[in-house]
Amino acid sequence: MNGDGSEQEEGGCQEPDVIARGNILESFAESQEIRGLINSLKGVYGDLGTQEVTTEKFIVIMDKYQEQPHLLDSHLEWMMHLLLDIVRDKRSPSPLVHLAFKFLYIITKVRGYKIFLRLFPHEVADLQPVLDMFADQNPKDYETWETRYMLLLWLSMTCLIPFDLARLDGNILSEEGCTRMPIMDRILNVAKSYLVVSDKARDAAAVLVSRFIIRPDVKQKRMADFLDWALSTLSKSSFQTMEGTIVMDGMLQALAQLFKHGKRDDCLPYASTVLECLDNCKLSESNQTLLRKLGVKLVQRLGLTFLKPKVAKWRYQRGCRSLAANLQFSAQVPVAQNLVIAADDEEEYDIPGEVENVIEQLLIGLKDKDTIVRWSAAKGIGRITGRLPKELADDVVGSLLDCFSFQETDNSWHGGCLALAELGRRGLLLPSRITDVVPVILKALTYDEKRGACSVGSNVRDAACYVCWAFARAYDPLELKPFVNQISSALVIAAVFDRDINCRRAASAAFQENVGRQGTFPHGIDIVTAADYFAVGNRVNCFLNISVYIASFPEYTQSMIDHLVNMKINHWDGVIRELSTKALHNLTPQVPEYMTNVVLPRLLPLAVGTDLHTRHGAILAYYITKIILNIFSTAPDGWQWLINDSLRSLPLVSSTARQQIKVHSWVTLCNYIFLGELLQQYISELQNTEEMVRCGFSLALGALPRFLLKGKLQQVLEGLKKVICISRKDVSFAESRRDGLKATAKVCQTVGVKRNGPQDEFVCKDNVVQIYTMLLNGMSDYTTDSRGDVGACCKQIMCCVAQQSAEKIDRFRAHAGSVFLTLLNFDNPPIPHIPHREELERIFPRSEAVTLNWNAPSQAFPRITQLLGLPTYQYYVLLGLTVSVGGLTETTVRYSAQSLFDYMKKIQNDLGAMNNFCETLLQVFEDNLLNDRVSVPLLKMLDQMLANGCFDIFTAEENHPFSLKLLTLCKEEIKKSKDIQKLRSSIAVFCGMIQFQGDMRKKVLFQLFLLLCHPFPVIRKTTASQAYEMLITYSDIVDPDILDEVMTVLSDTNWDAELPLVREKRNYLCDLMKVPKPQLVSKVECGVFAIEFS
Repeated sequence: MNGDGSEQEEGGCQEPDVIARGNILESFAESQEIRGLINSLKGVYGDLGTQEVTTEKFIVIMDKYQEQPHLLDSHLEWMMHLLLDIVRDKRSPSPLVHLAFKFLYIITKVRGYKIFLRLFPHEVADLQPVLDMFADQNPKDYETWETRYMLLLWLSMTCLIPFDLARLDGNILSEEGCTRMPIMDRILNVAKSYLVVSDKARDAAAVLVSRFIIRPDVKQKRMADFLDWALSTLSKSSFQTMEGTIVMDGMLQALAQLFKHGKRDDCLPYASTVLECLDNCKLSESNQTLLRKLGVKLVQRLGLTFLKPKVAKWRYQRGCRSLAANLQFSAQVPVAQNLVIAADDEEEYDIPGEVENVIEQLLIGLKDKDTIVRWSAAKGIGRITGRLPKELADDVVGSLLDCFSFQETDNSWHGGCLALAELGRRGLLLPSRITDVVPVILKALTYDEKRGACSVGSNVRDAACYVCWAFARAYDPLELKPFVNQISSALVIAAVFDRDINCRRAASAAFQENVGRQGTFPHGIDIVTAADYFAVGNRVNCFLNISVYIASFPEYTQSMIDHLVNMKINHWDGVIRELSTKALHNLTPQVPEYMTNVVLPRLLPLAVGTDLHTRHGAILAYYITKIILNIFSTAPDGWQWLINDSLRSLPLVSSTARQQIKVHSWVTLCNYIFLGELLQQYISELQNTEEMVRCGFSLALGALPRFLLKGKLQQVLEGLKKVICISRKDVSFAESRRDGLKATAKVCQTVGVKRNGPQDEFVCKDNVVQIYTMLLNGMSDYTTDSRGDVGACCKQIMCCVAQQSAEKIDRFRAHAGSVFLTLLNFDNPPIPHIPHREELERIFPRSEAVTLNWNAPSQAFPRITQLLGLPTYQYYVLLGLTVSVGGLTETTVRYSAQSLFDYMKKIQNDLGAMNNFCETLLQVFEDNLLNDRVSVPLLKMLDQMLANGCFDIFTAEENHPFSLKLLTLCKEEIKKSKDIQKLRSSIAVFCGMIQFQGDMRKKVLFQLFLLLCHPFPVIRKTTASQAYEMLITYSDIVDPDILDEVMTVLSDTNWDAELPLVREKRNYLCDLMKVPKPQLVSKVECGVFAIEFS
């Protein structure tokens, strides 16, 4: 259950579906293979490689049965015996024993320890050997925790032997005359020691405690002492530290298991003390989810200890459980069912005062921030209420309903729903309370609270569906009959119109359960068939198709329409608003009178409200319904005011909402109502000081129909040109420039092209240069803010140049490649003056223009890198490739780098081509010096190129100009830089440049030694590490006599130490390798030392 509700769904209306796989396995088909793997352990344990392969095979096979573990049941015994034979064999070395226990743990993980536990041998003869094995265990060995975990489970089974443990001690005096520890104390010490470890053995130790302490002989002698130790340890521990958290976890697990499995009479004397200690721990204030859950679990177990174990005689018992009878019931005259509500002949006894404290803590647990805590509290409420008298149980229900106050959070609503479902499922929610509960559940089914730019509540709606599912199984149809229409309509609405796929499927399942169990839902079978688990998985299908079918049944039509108007057209998600209005459009033919007389008058005030989401949805609803055209003629001036006011209100909404609000949805209304001389007003608003106002009116101009642009095209273009142009005062207005470019493209599409037409009416020869200049200016816009490359949106309009076709963002590259090929292959008329047209047509055959997938790096980069051989495109393609090769996305980096290396390999023996390429590379570096968007990826790309031998043709020549210029640019790039990523990348480049011959090596070593004393310790450590690897790769750069000494200094020095100590080691390296020592000159403001040559 996910309460976030803010998950983004790719592709607009598309949403990630849950893959449903049926249980298709019929038997444990790999039993012989598993037998072979277990039998092979003795032969493979010595070889780590073979051992790892065997273990992985075993894990893969066993994991297949995670969802159907019962298929292993008939095979568990022989698997355990084979593995325990290895463990019991005294000749088995320790690694083999650990491997056998690891295999046992893998089986336990799949089947569950409760089932597997029963199969352990538990004869008297097994107890001593199992205890002796603990002597060989090291609790701090984190590689063998599976052994300790399984031994503790085994011991928890063997300790149940039906004999007094004292009889097994015999003569506790050893041969040396020393007293041996009794077995009882040995087991208890083992349990105590492993309750405080940090691995999973802690869980098994809690199981051991719960089984060992409740033995008749142990509880008399050791139970009180153990509880004193556990409570004392718990009180001394703090959840503020990791060690304290681990200790508290172990104690709480042990106590919860003990009070679960122990007899009430044995545990009752200690329950009050434990509850008091638990109150003092204040676990509700802990940030550790697991501790809070264990606290709630222990509290409910204490509550059950205080109350006598009995089934409440007053509980509701449904008489008829036959599905066939329920289905027949819907077609017959209702007949009273055989309901059993027992008389109030309860045994009177005093309820301990501690129970009130327990219930209060469980009610608080229902409001916890984590689902697992709320779920545990809900189960505790159900269990304890079942032991209370009728009047007190009713008080619990009343307190539970307080969780659904409008002042409570979504966590409280979710926990309350879970608790109601538990009470209903157990028959503890009497029919007299249904009238109070149903309205609350109906609200929970549509619970959706706005939080910032998203909302929460999907977990509440999911839990409300669970309540409806539980009620269907718990109550007789006669009890729920008064609420059938309300519940059925609410479930249908949730199944069809909920944003979250899990909620739709939960509602569908609850509806289906009610149809089967109650048999009273109108048209239940028909709806279940249409809105099954798989059908409701597609949200668009739900809104636009299934809803229409269900609305054809009059019992559901009006409630569905009302829900869309009240809850969905004002939804925070723009996709939901648009789908809701389309759904309203589809539902209009069902009840046209209701839409005209009721719905449309309700939309009018919503369209002029202050909330922009509501405005957007209301206007869309008007626009998309069939009868809207009859409304426009009544008040065009009012609608025009609404459009203008809405466009000016864009700055009032959050940045996320701005992206979702489709401004064109209301400016498209201009096709019907744009009257008067308003064009000039819209153009003047393009210079508004608010960026979002510029965005709104730019898109408004882009949506104007052709008849309004006739004779005004040049005026509109001039206005948009001012929006697109970057000036000092609005340099950060990247979104308005993006929308200005979009509007320019839309205006050009609207007016069309006519070569010799008037420039005020068509795109023609007189204004085409102006338009292309506006669009191409967007190519240089790399404006960034906290969200990243915002100006990159502008490139969507005109990204047909090669640079964009080689860049890292898939959708931009795809759009750029598409436009690039469109321009190349345009025939009506062919576009003249395209450089290297013949080579381009060879690289991009016309027959492959449609099939080439620019989104796939594996297809795009091998083609686009071929443009590096064309002088006109080389600089731009290399600039684009730089960002891709030095990027972060794995597939983009892999294919772009490989394509670049393939090109470099092809020209490796062509000195002229290599010189041209390297000159271009240096030019790209120089032009983008200190421009981190390009320079940081470029350093990463250079590192890869040097490592792949792309410049081998130059490495044989001493002091090659390329290497000298590259070193100069790298030094300039990192000068006074505090960017860790950039500095690390430069270190890798310096180490790669060591392969160049001549004085370059001394200069590179000087730079590396300079960085060995960088103010940032992480840079010093990185430099030392990479320099060490460099010396391993290029050992010829150091005299063999001093190589070991240099590498020892690099590896053994603590480069995190104070700078004076580090500098002493660095200078020693300089002396060894005869490199000038950097001299400290002065300290500059930024905290970086200025260095000069010695």
